[in-house]
Amino acid sequence: MICRQINLRCLYFRLFIIGCAIVTILSVLGGCASDDFRYQNLRVNSRSYTVKPGDTLYGIAKRANLDYRRLAEWNKIRYPYKIKPRQIIRLYGADKNKSISARSNSKYPTQNSKIKKNQKKPKKKLKLNWQWPIRGVIAKNFSQTGRKGLDIVGKYGEPVRAAAGGKIVYSGQGLIGYGNLVIVKHSGNYLSAYGNNKRLLVREGDTVKLGQKIAEVGKSAAKRAALHFEIRKDGKPVNPTLYLPKP
Repeated sequence: MICRQINLRCLYFRLFIIGCAIVTILSVLGGCASDDFRYQNLRVNSRSYTVKPGDTLYGIAKRANLDYRRLAEWNKIRYPYKIKPRQIIRLYGADKNKSISARSNSKYPTQNSKIKKNQKKPKKKLKLNWQWPIRGVIAKNFSQTGRKGLDIVGKYGEPVRAAAGGKIVYSGQGLIGYGNLVIVKHSGNYLSAYGNNKRLLVREGDTVKLGQKIAEVGKSAAKRAALHFEIRKDGKPVNPTLYLPKP
């Protein structure tokens, strides 16, 4: 009789232990499931998070793609990193302009910050100082040349000077109707062209200064000594008299 009672007590004790183990396992699984559900609305780019019952700092950091140690540092939470329900957890550092997401095994650099450092300020367009390539009477104005430039009467063989500093991008006679032609590229998307020259004094790739001699006046199709001069902005001819100083 006594042995039977002892066996029953041992059985009840074993069942109690097994029941406790089952309850513990279910609570852990339930906690994991609720943990997943709890963080579904926690976005990587959230600015803050309100602690809910059962939350851990490690769990919040993991879902926000942050390092829990950095998260603790931002919120001044010391080891063992205890948090309370309704506590507001800040998900960014002191610099609000930095990206708040970072891999837990990184040194916390962000792609946006790298881009900002590498971005250069836009260069200011330099204002060009223009001068007349030769001094002479305008034989044909902008309208009379089909809105392509000016024909300026000069002396045969006299120097043609760069109307502004720049780089020689063309020097030759391959364009029909322009004779010996020089084209200078300037800053600010401007070009200047000098046609009908007797002789060319520069080569492609040369850098010239304002007023530098680049050619010699030749003869136009009308058989008179004259320079055909153009200024182009973004590839389109503009009226040179709007840029050149008054004669």
